Amino acid sequence: MPALITTGNHPKAMWEGVKAWFGRAYEKHTTEWTDLFDEDTSDKAYEEIVESVGFGLPQAKPQGEAITYSSDSQGYTARFTHTAYANGFMVSFEEMKDNLYAEVAKRRSPDLADSMREGHEIVCAGVYNNGFSGSFVGGDAVALFSSSHPTVSGNQSNLLTAADISEIALEDAGIAVMNARSSINRRIALRMESLHVAPANWYEANRILKSVLQNDTAQNAVNALKLVGEFPKGIKINHYFDDADAYFIRTNAKRGMMHFQNTPLIFEEDGVFDNKVQKYSAYERFVAKWADWRGAWASQGA
Repeated sequence: MPALITTGNHPKAMWEGVKAWFGRAYEKHTTEWTDLFDEDTSDKAYEEIVESVGFGLPQAKPQGEAITYSSDSQGYTARFTHTAYANGFMVSFEEMKDNLYAEVAKRRSPDLADSMREGHEIVCAGVYNNGFSGSFVGGDAVALFSSSHPTVSGNQSNLLTAADISEIALEDAGIAVMNARSSINRRIALRMESLHVAPANWYEANRILKSVLQNDTAQNAVNALKLVGEFPKGIKINHYFDDADAYFIRTNAKRGMMHFQNTPLIFEEDGVFDNKVQKYSAYERFVAKWADWRGAWASQGA
């Protein structure tokens, strides 16, 4: 029977005299994936979010001539297909009976919960980690962070310059976000809301955004990012980002980065009569992806 926990897994637990056990009682990070996505629920196998392309700009109408009419049409469709994630463990009757240390036995269920929690974090951070790869595409058939998002009015970009995080790099990002356009090239009031970094950029990001004056210069000039209130939702650290140099920006775009929970995390246990094995399982079903790519902007760093 695979993965069965028997008396051989922790032989020391069968004998008295062990002073203490270590390796499981570490503190855990607080939940971080909720900073990366807007949360929603779902009761279907998948959800679809469809782009609606609005009207173009008005045209001059000479006297006596007909009005030029615009057409309203559908753009691309982003499909969110749920994936089930599960884990569990099995314990023999003899192991449960002979184990003298509750510290060992009672940690298994919390460990299972920790496994599911970290797995959820890794899946969600993976959307950002893989956001530069053409192997992971959205409804418009390109990567999340791309300079060639196809639109009715031509390609658009949410891929920032490949530069290390700095005051000037974040100012350039703000300019790019403010100049964002809709699919039909209409101006939109897009704003930066939160900055997301790996631990390697945590302190530098705080120095840049929280300094009253310009960071790392001798100039007596204000920190414009702080003065105008960029990133009103703050700086968010994520311990599951793979690239230490990359940094990500979430905006106020609706239906951008989306997380749908189909089945909340559930725990179950059951015993097998024939072999007296006790089984414990954890299961959840969700999907994390993006609909409108304008919801996130990113740089891979230098």
